[in-house]
Amino acid sequence: MKLSKAEMLEQANAASKNTLMETLDIKIVDFGDDFLIASMPVNSRVYQPDGVLHGGATAALAESVGSFASHLFTDTENMFVRGLEITANHLKSVKEGLIYAKATFLHKGRTTQLIDIKVTDEADNLVSICRLSTITLPKKK
Repeated sequence: MKLSKAEMLEQANAASKNTLMETLDIKIVDFGDDFLIASMPVNSRVYQPDGVLHGGATAALAESVGSFASHLFTDTENMFVRGLEITANHLKSVKEGLIYAKATFLHKGRTTQLIDIKVTDEADNLVSICRLSTITLPKKK
């Protein structure tokens, strides 16, 4: 039985229970053949001391959506994914609302992946541009 998109999103978000994604209220909101989108609310839990979105929280959102995208396209029965490196260029401050991270693959190899992540606000203004490299390795039997 094939799951509907809504059921797949529900399962994806349920997998985030008791993780940093749950702590930051990151939700997977959409996906397709070559992308994955997640949202995160901007509030005092993710502020830096002067009341704007903390760059580390943005990087956590970016790594979460990029890693999740790699997992979707990996045989997780036999393989596991780990992040290797993340970069983030922060371009705009955000004080409230939701931000969205859209992950798309620049390279989807069998062992390494390079993911471009654009973080935008609710008005589709670019907040950050991030790049995540991941590695896929065999599980030990």
